[in-house]
Amino acid sequence: MSKSGTEEERTPSQLIDQRINELGDWRGEMLSRLRALIRQTDPDAIEEWKWRGVPVWYHDGMICTGETYKKVVKMTFAKGAALDDPSGLFNSSLEGNTRRAIDFHEGEEVDEEGFKALIRAAVKLNQSSARGSSRRRD
Repeated sequence: MSKSGTEEERTPSQLIDQRINELGDWRGEMLSRLRALIRQTDPDAIEEWKWRGVPVWYHDGMICTGETYKKVVKMTFAKGAALDDPSGLFNSSLEGNTRRAIDFHEGEEVDEEGFKALIRAAVKLNQSSARGSSRRRD
């Protein structure tokens, strides 16, 4: 076994750390910054590693994913179509009925307050859905 362990032996947070380090460019910096904003906004968010290498954040359901491509870091909100976006951050996957995404390009500024508002709204929606489903079972 290597010092860093196999992928199965590492936690999702360690795998996300590794991805950020492997990118070694603006995409890693952007993903790291967005991850920090998620953690600041919701310290109870759970990090997962899904679909062969996609960071995913959960709190009573999926909040968002953080995908990295050659020219974009894409934050996809699982229930984005149901979220208010007063800052107008959603700029991708706008045609669907469920998801919405924000594509971040090199050199772009992050509207931190707008992003945090979307995280809070996604968690609130997940919590209201979780409470609603538990009420229906009673």
